[in-house]
Amino acid sequence: MLSLLHIENIAVIERAEISFDQGFNVLTGETGAGKSIVIDAISAILGERAYRDMIRTGATGASVRAMFTDVPEYPWFAENGVRYDPETVIQREIYLDGKNVCRVNGSLVSVSTLRRLGIQLINIHGQHDSASLFDEANHLTFLDDFAENEPLRRAYGEKYALVDRLRREIGRMSMDESEKLRRMETLRYQIEEISRADLEPGEDETLEARRKVLQNAEKISDAMNDAVENLYGGEDTDGAAAMLSAAERALAKVCRFDESMTALHERVADLMYQVQDAAEEARNARDTLAYSADELEQIESRLDIIHRLRRKYGATCADILEYLERARQELDEIEFADDRIERLKGKLQKAEKEAWDAARSLRENRKATAEKLSQRILTELAQLDMPRVRFSCEFTELELTPGGADAAAFYMSANAGEALKPLSKVASGGELARIMLAMKNVLAEQDQVATLIFDEVDTGVSGRAAQKVAEKLRSVARNKQVLCVTHLPQIAAMGDTHMLIAKSERDGRTYTTVTALDRQGRIREVARIIGGANITETTLKSAEEMLPPPREVQA
Repeated sequence: MLSLLHIENIAVIERAEISFDQGFNVLTGETGAGKSIVIDAISAILGERAYRDMIRTGATGASVRAMFTDVPEYPWFAENGVRYDPETVIQREIYLDGKNVCRVNGSLVSVSTLRRLGIQLINIHGQHDSASLFDEANHLTFLDDFAENEPLRRAYGEKYALVDRLRREIGRMSMDESEKLRRMETLRYQIEEISRADLEPGEDETLEARRKVLQNAEKISDAMNDAVENLYGGEDTDGAAAMLSAAERALAKVCRFDESMTALHERVADLMYQVQDAAEEARNARDTLAYSADELEQIESRLDIIHRLRRKYGATCADILEYLERARQELDEIEFADDRIERLKGKLQKAEKEAWDAARSLRENRKATAEKLSQRILTELAQLDMPRVRFSCEFTELELTPGGADAAAFYMSANAGEALKPLSKVASGGELARIMLAMKNVLAEQDQVATLIFDEVDTGVSGRAAQKVAEKLRSVARNKQVLCVTHLPQIAAMGDTHMLIAKSERDGRTYTTVTALDRQGRIREVARIIGGANITETTLKSAEEMLPPPREVQA
């Protein structure tokens, strides 16, 4: 559960530390006092988007730190190299330059990585959730989540993927006869043109290197003559080989009298042998130089052919030959397309049958689960003072799609005698809040998240309905930690822990504080919610009567 929340420089909250308990935690306060800021701060440590506008005026940055206790050892910790601790601490810092720093148990993580942990820790339900619940595009997902249909969906998805691949392959190979003949003619021409050139891989690079040699033949010949002369010597000068030979002989004489010169003599002798070998190699290379104007002309002609092919089929000979292979394969596919399409259609027929079998299994499971879901939601709505409501999940059968062969939509009749209609078209404001609470509560039964936050989901609810909503939230809090931002005295009175969010001004600045209320504080706050700023003995007495006896609170 969320046990501690520390906020610094978030909007009008300069610094606040809030301790939450198990059970039902309520947060109340005047409109604009900053209740939504607390929810925004919690959203930030769950990896939701955070904006620079959240930072308190005059501050360079803001931070939120939260401690969660009894956290399970989710695979997330090992997968992201984060040290596991059942008392997990999450910290997020937000700076004016847009930089975000997120840490889990001291380890840096990205915002997206933090979000994957956050969805396992807390679910936040607000008024905006109605858009998601009432969007029929989401109803099948809600149903599958409730049914825990992931294995069936995965099995169907694998079979549908094969159907989709075979359909696309058949579509790719199918073309009208005139288009087929035009493409075959083009491919045959290209294959003939490339094949006639009789290319070799890397031939272009070899020819270009040889052309460079032939174009610089005179310079190469002159340079080789210079190299040989410098190594062997000319008519009037000794070459390097002769000079090293003389040096070696001189050092050999020295070694007869001074053995310390042996190492130097060996080094010079080694250089002498190397230079003699190099001189011999250079002379052989010079004597074997062969240049031909005809060869250069032949190379230019060959490179011209390769250049024309390059412009059409690829940057190198290897690319051109690769294109040739693809063209041959495509021509082969087109020529024998009819036979292959027939074989693929046979495979597709089998794959579609298997996909339909999986889709029907998924459909049967969904329809059976829809009955259970409808009954559970009706039970919840009855407990929320809506006993005459009718609720149904209507199915439409489709062709095979990535999600199955069904569409689902939730229908409801809020009042006796009215026909079932789409969920979004029948609910009033107060009914909408209760329907959302009922559905969230039912769907949360399959959810392992231990903390639920309800942000002003009581909008439009009053009187007996408000009491029922309060009782339902308290019931949910028996199995999960519940945090609820509310304006209703019935809900505020039901809380196990009550936080007051209040705004004040000091030295021209606005400050928001969060205070845990004792019993007397709760009585005054509930009285304020009942009667507004004018708190009387009557409203105080009414508030005290709404609160459970002290003994029950302590329990």
